[in-house]
Amino acid sequence: MEFLKPVFESGRIDFAGQRLASNVSSALVAGSAVVALLTGLATQQLSLCFYTYVCGILLTYAVVLLPWPPYNRNPVVWLSRKVPAASSDSVSQSLKTLVEDVSDDSDGGSSDIRRAIQQGLDRPESPVPTASLSSRTAPVVPDLFEQANVNFTDKKWVWVPHEKEGYIAGYVVKDDGADSVVVHLMTGRDISVNINDTDKVNPPKFEKADDMADLGYLNEASVVHNLKQRYASNMIYTYSGLFLVAVNPYYNLQIYGQDYVAAYRNKKRSEVSPHIFAIADAAFHDMLHSKENQSILITGESGAGKTENTKKVIQYLTAIAGDHKPASGAAVSGSSLEQQVLSANPILESFGNAQTIRNNNSSRFGKFIRIEFNFAGQIAGANIEWYLLEKPRVTNQSKQERNYHIFYQFMKGAEKSIKDKLLIDKGPEGYTFTQRCRQTIQGVDDRAEFETLVRAMATTGFRAEEQADLFRIIAAILHLGNVQFQATRNDEAVLREQVAAEKLCHVLGIQLSDFTRALLRPSIKAGKDWVTQSRTLQQVTFSVEALARSMYERMFGALVSRINSAMSRPDGKSTFIGVLDIAGFEILETNSFEQLCIN
Repeated sequence: MEFLKPVFESGRIDFAGQRLASNVSSALVAGSAVVALLTGLATQQLSLCFYTYVCGILLTYAVVLLPWPPYNRNPVVWLSRKVPAASSDSVSQSLKTLVEDVSDDSDGGSSDIRRAIQQGLDRPESPVPTASLSSRTAPVVPDLFEQANVNFTDKKWVWVPHEKEGYIAGYVVKDDGADSVVVHLMTGRDISVNINDTDKVNPPKFEKADDMADLGYLNEASVVHNLKQRYASNMIYTYSGLFLVAVNPYYNLQIYGQDYVAAYRNKKRSEVSPHIFAIADAAFHDMLHSKENQSILITGESGAGKTENTKKVIQYLTAIAGDHKPASGAAVSGSSLEQQVLSANPILESFGNAQTIRNNNSSRFGKFIRIEFNFAGQIAGANIEWYLLEKPRVTNQSKQERNYHIFYQFMKGAEKSIKDKLLIDKGPEGYTFTQRCRQTIQGVDDRAEFETLVRAMATTGFRAEEQADLFRIIAAILHLGNVQFQATRNDEAVLREQVAAEKLCHVLGIQLSDFTRALLRPSIKAGKDWVTQSRTLQQVTFSVEALARSMYERMFGALVSRINSAMSRPDGKSTFIGVLDIAGFEILETNSFEQLCIN
């Protein structure tokens, strides 16, 4: 019966039974007055007329009004007293009977009663939580006011800053004056705070809002609370005006399949829930209609999900562009180009991504992916611009992180004949540049990832010799890290043993003497003369690390150029959609100037 309280407690309408009693009593009182008047005219006695009227009023009270409860303007109390333990079915039947009893009454108050009761009867059952979009079931998250069991309008709700939780909601219970108030927190504590240090709480209708720009009170606490409530319900995407905010769930959500692609295609933003597909579809739609280039900026801290969302944008664009079938026989090449665009992702991830403290597949470089379209909306080419590759990761990683994926994938997944040719006879724990960090990622099979990489290279058009050259550089960097040096009495650096250096020179196809001379006693030009300079142990160590980083960076640049040449098409380009994936912030134990530039 809770749904009837707002109606009855408003004091604007009476309960139907009381109004019926009032109508009957009024009729009897009027009848008594008529009888008394006729009696007085017949007997010509005024006293008898008065007594007759009084008796009529008493009779009316005894017959009609006495069985009904007093007019206390709180009929809910009476109703609950009549059916204290009634079941939901009996209550519904009683309400239906009550509706029928007052259905013939044309009074406006009775109409209000019928509407209020019928609204309660027609209100649906509490919805059963639907199956989650992911592998786990989305929990039903109550709002603040359901948790506190307090009506929002009855209290003044505020957000109070908290050191650990960020913000805790509560309501003001006392005003101490001078901007000081006592707030009862959701945790059950009462604290005294300055009212100027608090933020206002939005009404319940703004809970889990799709667009935070619609919030009545747009403050940091309300934004964080809205994102938290949506995240708890497996809604990781939320609009904030023109922006889309994504909260990384750190597990796979089944919200990127072909059914979702079809659901978001050619839909207005207001017609569907917030999603990265909605952003991509809006860019594609605007490009076709305005004939102007579009760009999507994806940014955030390390582990925020930039790489994954970049992949989803490309996935969506290739899916909807593939539906624009050409009339000529160019359909086959267009399909091949779309496959190449998708195959570029595994290659870039293997050579440019690594495990960090916050993310198992963090992109360690920035990139601007430009997908070019023709006038018909088909993909006509693609281009990748890269910048700020995190070169220090090649030689130094923290204990909770890994080197670039390709090192582990190559050592675990490459065929034995390839590794024998490149003199790789150990696992990641046997090489300096990979042994001081994590060797595996939970739930990731490096061997399977290497097979995916090889297939992607074949799809993109890498020849076997080109793949062998890339793996040759990877092996050379591993051997270079194992080259050991020691200092002499004169503080000059010399080779401790030649095995690792010989393997390195064999893989690169250079002479050992030339390598050691360039590294330990390089020749520098002083004026017009060349002077041989000896190096200390620290200088040689820095030179080895710099050489490894430079080799990897040049290999990565050549790799991206090769991908661009495979996806380039000379003709048919009209407009493009650019996806800018900015590298995330990363604070390491030892931060070089290069890392500072990236951040």
